[in-house]
Amino acid sequence: MLVLITYDVNTETAAGKTRLRKVAKQCVNYGTRVQNSVFECILDPGQCLMLKSILTDIIDESVDSIRFYYLGNQKKAKVEQIGIGKGINVEEPLIF
Repeated sequence: MLVLITYDVNTETAAGKTRLRKVAKQCVNYGTRVQNSVFECILDPGQCLMLKSILTDIIDESVDSIRFYYLGNQKKAKVEQIGIGKGINVEEPLIF
């Protein structure tokens, strides 16, 4: 299923900046960055639970937040892009 993950990590402290890097690194492992703090991820239910658990362990819930939007399996019908940053199709292989 397509899951859109957005996060806001408080970076007023060095610890916050570290948390931000850790959250971004984990999201990169599971999906594609489409904006600074927004990732599109194709996940099965097990991967989704694993990622949620990892991210929950990283953040400080008193000052940070993460949102998961479950868009299902019909990505093309639910995602519209306008402007630069065309992105990549996360369902196709990457060839460089």
